[in-house]
Amino acid sequence: MEVTDYELFEIPPGLLFLKLTTSDGETGWGEPTNLPYSRTVKAATTEVMEKYLLGEDPLRIGDHWQAMYRGGYHRDGPILMSAIAGIEQALWDIKGNHYGAPVYEFLGGQCRDRVRVYQRIGGDRPEHIASEAERAVEEGFSAVKIDATERLAHIDAPAVTDHVRQRVEAVQEAVGDEVGVCVDFRGRASKTMARRLVTHLEPYDLLFVEEPLRPEDIASFPDLARHTATPLAIGERLYSRWDFKPLLDTELVDVVQPDISRAGGISESMRIAQMAETSGAAVSQIRPRSPLALAATIQVSASIPNHLIHDYGFPGQEEVHDYFDYSAFSLEDGYVNIPDGPGLNVDIDEDRVRELDAIEVDQPYPLRRHPDGSVAEF
Repeated sequence: MEVTDYELFEIPPGLLFLKLTTSDGETGWGEPTNLPYSRTVKAATTEVMEKYLLGEDPLRIGDHWQAMYRGGYHRDGPILMSAIAGIEQALWDIKGNHYGAPVYEFLGGQCRDRVRVYQRIGGDRPEHIASEAERAVEEGFSAVKIDATERLAHIDAPAVTDHVRQRVEAVQEAVGDEVGVCVDFRGRASKTMARRLVTHLEPYDLLFVEEPLRPEDIASFPDLARHTATPLAIGERLYSRWDFKPLLDTELVDVVQPDISRAGGISESMRIAQMAETSGAAVSQIRPRSPLALAATIQVSASIPNHLIHDYGFPGQEEVHDYFDYSAFSLEDGYVNIPDGPGLNVDIDEDRVRELDAIEVDQPYPLRRHPDGSVAEF
C-alpha cells in the first residue's frame, strides 16, 4: 500500500483540511490549519507531499515524521510543523482505518473513560461574559475559559487591572465555585503587567492562567511562576518538544498546551505530554479549530495519564461546522465520550466540504493598535 493522492480544502473561516488516498482506496483526514497563514501552510503541505510522501507506505508513521522534520536543512517553526501535523493526523487516520482500531489503541490504549473539556467564551463586558458562562454550564460544561483583556500597555492603568478582576469575579459569581475558570492572557501582557495581574487574580483559585507571557518573554516565565501559586499554562505558540524542553527543565510550568495542528501532530503531542509528565506538569491541549482537530486531540487526551482538560471549541460550532457529525463526541457533565470507531472516528460530509472549498476565504490580517497608534499584541 502506498500514498497515491492528496487534496487540500480551504474551509471558512480559514481552516485547511487534508485528505490522503492510498493505492488500496483507503483515506485519511488531517488538519494543518494555522490562521491567518493557512495558504502558506497549504503551500508547505503541498511541497512535503510532492517532494516526499507520495508513493510512500502510509503505515510507517514514525519514519515519515522524522523524514518530514529532518529531511530539510531548515526545520521547526509554525509553518512546517503545521504541515507535518496535518499530514501525520491523516496518516494516523489511515492506519486506524486499515486495522479497524481507534488511533489511541496505537498510542498505548486508553488512560481514562472520558475526556474533560472546557468552553471558550468571547466578549468584553463582565455581565455578558457571566451570562455566557452560565449558558455553558447549562449546556454541560464544568469549566470555562475567558480572555483577560483586549490589549495591554507595557505598564497599564489600575483601571485595567480592576477590569480583569471584575470579569473573573462576575463569572465566578455566576457559575459558583464548583466550575473551573481559566483566564487567557493571550500573550498580551509584558512581564511587568503579568506579575501584577496574576497577583491580583490570586484570590480566585483559577484552574490556570494561560499564556501569561508572549513567546519573546518566555525566559521570564520561571520568575513569574515564583511570584504566584496560580497554575500557569503555556505552549500554544511552541511547536516541538525542543521548544518545550527549556521550560519543562525548570519544573515551574504547571500546564503545557501543545496544539495538535501546529505542534507536529499526534506523535509530537504525545512526546511533549510524556516530557511534561516527568516534570510534574499536566496537559491541556489547545484550541481545536474544527471538529477534525478536536477528534485528533481526543485521541491524545485519551492516551496520556497527565491530561487535565482541553478546549471543546466555540459556542454554536455544531451549526458552523455542518459537514461533521458530532454524535460521536457527545458532551455530558463536562466530559466528552471517547469514540471507539476506527482511526480518528471522523464522519465528514465530503460533498459539503467541497462546496465550502469553492467559497473564497477572506483571512484578514489581525492588527490592533494602542491609543497612541503603536501596534498592540494580537
